[in-house]
Amino acid sequence: MSAETAGPETLGSLSNEPEHQDPNSQQAKEISGKSPLRIALGRLARDKVAVLCALVVLFFIICAVFAGPISKLFGVSLDTGLASEYVDGLNNGLPKPEMGPPNGPFTWDHPMGVAPRTGQDNLAYWLYGCRVSLTIATSAAIFASTVGVVIGLVSGFLGGAVDKVLSFFIDMFLTIPFLLAALTLAPILNERFNTSDNYSTIQKISLICVLAVFGWMGTARLIRGEVLSLREREFVQAARVMGMPTSRILFKELLPNLAAPIIISISLMLPAFVALEAGLAFLGIGVTDGVSWGQMILDAATPVYFRDYPQYLWQPMVGVVALVLSLNLLGDAIRDALDPKTRR
Repeated sequence: MSAETAGPETLGSLSNEPEHQDPNSQQAKEISGKSPLRIALGRLARDKVAVLCALVVLFFIICAVFAGPISKLFGVSLDTGLASEYVDGLNNGLPKPEMGPPNGPFTWDHPMGVAPRTGQDNLAYWLYGCRVSLTIATSAAIFASTVGVVIGLVSGFLGGAVDKVLSFFIDMFLTIPFLLAALTLAPILNERFNTSDNYSTIQKISLICVLAVFGWMGTARLIRGEVLSLREREFVQAARVMGMPTSRILFKELLPNLAAPIIISISLMLPAFVALEAGLAFLGIGVTDGVSWGQMILDAATPVYFRDYPQYLWQPMVGVVALVLSLNLLGDAIRDALDPKTRR
């Protein structure tokens, strides 16, 4: 897309002032010569809620990436000795007083306490659970976005019979209930791979595939709608007249103009996948062989533990809620910052 076609229109429309503003005004001078990306980043930087949510998301990313070093820093790990050393078998398997609250004082040996019945360190499992949730959600979001963008580009640009066929597949996938499909696929995968040495890894890969397969349709419809309007623009017509290959028009001319909806789609897809990963693990059809926030919630949902050891449930719950809420609010802020019609 040429700068003459889109530059002044995009820069002017991303400002916070009305369209017919004085070109000599201070606001016009501030945005003069700035790219749409710089203007959007400036609007995000002025949004206090967006900045706070970005810091929260950054905190979770650091916890996920550096789960191992952070665990070593606190002297905790996923390895657990004899459960009898950590829990009281006569008290419903609750942690001993020296393991910290609720029956004892806070201790740096186990800052978040230990799990009842098993004696596993809660902090180590929380950190590695954060890594699993973010890894699965990010991988599925990238995979689903890639598929959705490619299908949306091809469907919207080619039109005709190709558009009808691809739109049919989009609508068909939208009619399949996600939870029903997951409940159907989980027993098949468990039966097929439960004896494998890499069963935990296979579960994660399978979950990523399931989330991506049932998550690309919204992006595809969004991109298709954008392409339907862009393909009649002058820069696309000029590319056709020049004899550019279809692939070059799609990925060199149209794709750069779809950066905003793609970023918005990914930012709103991530929190949905984080919540789905935890929810599926809680239902016993997600990551059940390994560390997961959803698995921690499932283990803590026992009435005895919920009543006598509430922190065991609230620790992963707070992590899921804080991460999903921050990603949702950040996604909304990104959408507003990239939308030329918003006035925030």
